[in-house]
Amino acid sequence: MKEDLLRIEHVSKSYGENRILKDISLTIHRGEVVVVIGPSGCGKSTLLRCVNGLEPIQQGKITLRGELIDGKSRKITAIRQRVGMVFQNYELFPHMTVLENIVLAPVKVQKKGRREAVEEAEKLLARVGLCGKEESYPRELSGGQKQRVAIVRALIMEPEILLFDEVTAALDPEMVREVLDVLLQLAEQGRTMVIVTHEMAFARAVADRVIFIDQGNIVEQGTPEEFFGNPKSERAKKFLRTFEFEPVSGKTAGAGSAVQSVPGI
Repeated sequence: MKEDLLRIEHVSKSYGENRILKDISLTIHRGEVVVVIGPSGCGKSTLLRCVNGLEPIQQGKITLRGELIDGKSRKITAIRQRVGMVFQNYELFPHMTVLENIVLAPVKVQKKGRREAVEEAEKLLARVGLCGKEESYPRELSGGQKQRVAIVRALIMEPEILLFDEVTAALDPEMVREVLDVLLQLAEQGRTMVIVTHEMAFARAVADRVIFIDQGNIVEQGTPEEFFGNPKSERAKKFLRTFEFEPVSGKTAGAGSAVQSVPGI
């Protein structure tokens, strides 16, 4: 049996009278790639922010290997080091170089030696195709390059789980592929990931499990083959009819073939 890494138990989240998440329960296993999809405003991004302790919850609990994730806890900084998050809009420091953006947290928070952090950063940048960009500033990079830097910044902290919140939403279509390629590579390496995306062909290619959320509820979940091939709920069927994409055969298809099937790429 796979190890339970993250447990979300009966979580509800509201902003005033507006209830965003409604009794959400979900378990993420080590090495699993879970893709969360659903219409805009259904609570997907809010769920990730709750998992990272960035948003308080009103009911339920979220635990990482049994340890409570609570944004008000004194331990939240240590827990966030174990839960890497990559945001839609990069969140890079504009006055710092690529290298400084990446090594800041491991040096300041984890107290790593600077030389060790720089060596690791250079290796990771090379892996995502950004060798030679160490001294560039964010303003000198394309959107796809900025997002790959943000991914490296999360990876260098060696998190147990990675959260990706619509990381291609702010990108021009021609830049989407280079970011999705990196995520596919991470999936093939066995990284534990929760990915919120609107890229349906990518979701089908990368996911071990697809979670469909609507109006703050988990409406349906299953393997990509089950969900995309034979959705059970009428709401999921209606949602999928709004997309047109070429079928892909999953992670074993390889990064190139899967991403090429994503619409607009």
